Amino acid sequence: MVAKVNIKGVIASNSDYEIYEWLGMEAICPKKVIAELETAKGNDLIVEINSPGGDVFAASEIYANLKNYKGSVTVQIVGLAASAASVIAMAGDPVLMSITAQIMIHNVSTIARGDHRVMDHQAEVLRINNESIASAYHCKTGIKLSKLLEMMDHETWLNANEAKRLGFIDGVLFGSNSEEAQAANPGSGSNVSRQQARLNLLKLKGAKRHEVTI
Repeated sequence: MVAKVNIKGVIASNSDYEIYEWLGMEAICPKKVIAELETAKGNDLIVEINSPGGDVFAASEIYANLKNYKGSVTVQIVGLAASAASVIAMAGDPVLMSITAQIMIHNVSTIARGDHRVMDHQAEVLRINNESIASAYHCKTGIKLSKLLEMMDHETWLNANEAKRLGFIDGVLFGSNSEEAQAANPGSGSNVSRQQARLNLLKLKGAKRHEVTI
């Protein structure tokens, strides 16, 4: 049995989630994801992402819970994995991405008020948060932190092929007859089970592991 978790809409803190819900706006928060993980009970998990991002600490909590999940976690980026949502995407093994989707990484931002000491302190807090986010990208891609921070400075957008080249994802969905796409998405007439398809993909990953030195 395969369970599914949707990361759709704004990533909100647990306390702010109720506001989005009251307004009828699509959102997700850590406590909802944790509840769904408990319901999944260690079964294989598909995490489907289409989100513009949101609260960096909420995303960090979701990322940590997905990494700690007992079963396998397959991330599928079907639309946008931007900002904080791109951090959550890094929890997957494997991470798959639609040929039509995008990943966006950038610096953390905030709103602050106070004198020059407050502003200097807040700038340092933002730099520390940037490094934390870059660490999640580094664990997935192997790209040096300094290069990742530079990419974040420039607000980098990645299509599926570029994301795969850089190691942010492991396979491209729907784009071609590549081995990765076939393994991840067997046709309706295929006799290969979902679990076997995933195992095929993992084998391909092991055989085609590449290093990025940029």
